[in-house]
Amino acid sequence: MTVSRRPLRTVLAAALALAAAPALAQDAFSQTVFFGDSLTDSGFYQTFLVENVDPSAAVVARFTTNPGLVWAQFLADYYGTDASAALQLTSTGVAATGGDNFAAGGATIAPGPGFPPQIPTQFAPSLTTQVGIYLAANGGQANPDALYTVWGGANDLFFHLNSATTQAQFLGAAAAEVGLVATLTSAGAQYIMVPNMPDVGATPFGLSLGATGSAGVTALVSAYNQTLFGGLQSAGLRVIPLDTFHFMQEIVANPGLYGFTNVTTPACGLAPALGCSPANFATPDADRTYAFADGVHPSTAAHEMLAQLAVSVIEAPRQMAVLPHAEAVVGRARAERVAAQLAQKPEADGMRWWADVRGDSQRYGEDVSNYDGGGASLMAGVDWTRGNLVYGAFAGYGRQGMDWGQRRGSFDQTDASLGGFAGWYGARAWVNGQVSYSWLGFDSDRDVQLGAATRTHSGSADGSNLSVGVSGGWTFGDGAFRHGPVASLLSQQIDIDGFAESDPTLSTSLAYPEQNVDSLIGSLGWQFSYTPSDRIHPYARVTFDHEFEDPAAQAFAVAQSIPGSLPYAVPGQDFDRDYGTLLLGARTRLLGLDANVGASATFAQEGGNDAGVFVTVGNRF
Repeated sequence: MTVSRRPLRTVLAAALALAAAPALAQDAFSQTVFFGDSLTDSGFYQTFLVENVDPSAAVVARFTTNPGLVWAQFLADYYGTDASAALQLTSTGVAATGGDNFAAGGATIAPGPGFPPQIPTQFAPSLTTQVGIYLAANGGQANPDALYTVWGGANDLFFHLNSATTQAQFLGAAAAEVGLVATLTSAGAQYIMVPNMPDVGATPFGLSLGATGSAGVTALVSAYNQTLFGGLQSAGLRVIPLDTFHFMQEIVANPGLYGFTNVTTPACGLAPALGCSPANFATPDADRTYAFADGVHPSTAAHEMLAQLAVSVIEAPRQMAVLPHAEAVVGRARAERVAAQLAQKPEADGMRWWADVRGDSQRYGEDVSNYDGGGASLMAGVDWTRGNLVYGAFAGYGRQGMDWGQRRGSFDQTDASLGGFAGWYGARAWVNGQVSYSWLGFDSDRDVQLGAATRTHSGSADGSNLSVGVSGGWTFGDGAFRHGPVASLLSQQIDIDGFAESDPTLSTSLAYPEQNVDSLIGSLGWQFSYTPSDRIHPYARVTFDHEFEDPAAQAFAVAQSIPGSLPYAVPGQDFDRDYGTLLLGARTRLLGLDANVGASATFAQEGGNDAGVFVTVGNRF
């Protein structure tokens, strides 16, 4: 027993050491570019306030509970990009600063004075002007790897409420916003986030109009949003939708759930959000416990939740893109264990049974796919040997439990497999093949963190994996030590059905189209075996592996709470296509049975590691 434990400890230690290798990060977007109004403005008026009010005004230049940030800054911080003001108002005009946030408080969609039409907001460049400035500075081209945001309409609403425009003109602003999205798309932008207009009728300003006035404002906002997304749908423009309309309603309906104690009065008292500081706060912690800074602008805490909402909508499809990869890893481990039954020619003709218990582990790092977990699988098979040929069949079942990390939830994965295999042995050469079909099941619980609240959206999907593999090699040596080259090729066709998450009326609930992913892994390496005695036969194999299929460039989802919203795309998951695999094991006899115990792990794999341990027993009938 002492002899048999040492190899097991050795292979387990090696697998765990390789699995603990550090992961490398990868960014989803190379840049974040914002076009908008006061809800997104990160400092357009900063220079003007310093020049005309007081140098200390530099820290109160956002439309929120200063010195807190706005949602665009929180979002850019998450992706490691920039949200500083690209334009700043000065005493002599508007100056470019080199930032990526073109938003200006008071901006309307089409060119014209900002709202209110008085100093300084009357000088706000419209969203149309903002987009024009950006494209002119970049030769008319949009960075295809950037995330763009186009969010406006609120100031067009205020002009209409002040009888400066007709309802037709107000809704025409929504059509103009569709045009801006089309302009950016034509310039090469792939990822454009379009938040709908929040429910202004539910703000302190809206409530001050009375029940009838508040309902009227809500109806106007709804009409704008319907025109906006109806226009995007008609034009076939694919955008990342952000449902701030229902999100605000959800917060107002249950403020305590999100950590708010007040959603009806401003945190800044009678002071406007632009210029509001802790000296104006209704309570010392009003920036965290009040939802609104003034009559319409969010507090710092609400802005942070808006960013969390945006991150969830962007990252959710990328989370679901992990599912086929997780199955590909399990499928490769399953194929490896089947091939292991053909690694040595049986000593005599006849029928043999075998059973294999396997534990798999997957761990991938933050900003790549950021998940980890594992589970157990059981396979059993029979084979028949006749001369230099062996053939057989197997069945298996496995269950994996994965955690997405960063408090984003988890998913469970099951697979039930049937397959067959065959092998040929020469004097030194050998070759074998296998085919299997697996029925897959996925149960997802995606968590969305929104301030103090955690929402869980559940969903289930079925799927399949058709795998075909071939392996071969050559053996040198006739004594106790033998070695030789090995090569293999494994094809997997993984299909996962589309599914919809629970609570479809909530702003964070999504649906996902089907995923069809092909994997073709080629491996080339060397194997070693040593037979020092009749009791134990240690062996090892190292291969260099390459994934020939390109990963899906994009991942897709649909916002369930926005009528007329088309499926949208975000950057897909990019897993390393070149890495190595180390296998260590030992064969022996245990309680009268053939036994094989070992472990394997990938190495030099950018972003993560896969590892596994196994025990196989078998005997002749």
